Amino acid sequence: MTALAVTRLSMREAVSRRLVLIGLVLSAAFLLLFGFGFGALYSRAASEADSTALAFGASMITVLGLYIVRFLAALLAIFLSSSAVASEIDSGVLHAVLARPLSRTSWLAQRWLAFVLVTVGYVAMMTLAVIAIANGIAGYAPLNTPSAIAVIALELAVLLSVGLLTSTTWSAVTSGVVTFSLFGVAWLAGIIELIGDQLRNQTMQLIGIGTSLFMPSDALWRGASFYLQPPSVLVLSRQAGGGNPFAGIAPPTTTLIVWSVLYATAMLLLAAWRLRRRDI
Repeated sequence: MTALAVTRLSMREAVSRRLVLIGLVLSAAFLLLFGFGFGALYSRAASEADSTALAFGASMITVLGLYIVRFLAALLAIFLSSSAVASEIDSGVLHAVLARPLSRTSWLAQRWLAFVLVTVGYVAMMTLAVIAIANGIAGYAPLNTPSAIAVIALELAVLLSVGLLTSTTWSAVTSGVVTFSLFGVAWLAGIIELIGDQLRNQTMQLIGIGTSLFMPSDALWRGASFYLQPPSVLVLSRQAGGGNPFAGIAPPTTTLIVWSVLYATAMLLLAAWRLRRRDI
């Protein structure tokens, strides 16, 4: 097969799925709803609140909208990866594909790359659209949008690697449930760590940190959300002591980024090892 042929075919397959089309329609509806709601709330608050309260409110609404975008992208990543291997084995398609001079590791890596391109493209498009709407209504200017998209892309790579690993082990349904559960546990641990920071409770902080090492998705989002807020709002949030369950007030550390890269790589390598040993 030609170079990256599986990647191209996988991208075409992902885009042609009816679920992706429905997702795009729903995303367009979400953008319309976000723009209408943001405009209505902002125009009403502009006559009653001062500039500081307006900036903080605009940031809260925008970050919440971007949180939903990130959640939708995560669901897309989980759906694509959880069925990427198990469904192909069950249908017999993988057996036919691997009859060609193509290793299982190469096939899996190309599928992973295709899903990364699809999900990152989606989240980049939606993030820029939400910020453009907020900017047009309230002059919203985040700290660093490209850095935020890059960190979210790393989170999606982590989810895709975990999803492929579970897909080489269980059925598509079980794989999706397990991966989504891990994603949910990471979010819950992030809330526990946030509360622990507020209460100065070391045990709760350690639970959050430990879970972030086991599944760094929520920690990456909090790092990305730092770049999605205006500098003035970040200063206000730090003065207030943080406490926002949907956004962080500190950039992602180098340790987190390096660990997440190693984590995603290790999960993908484990998935490749598991696929090589699996009877198809």
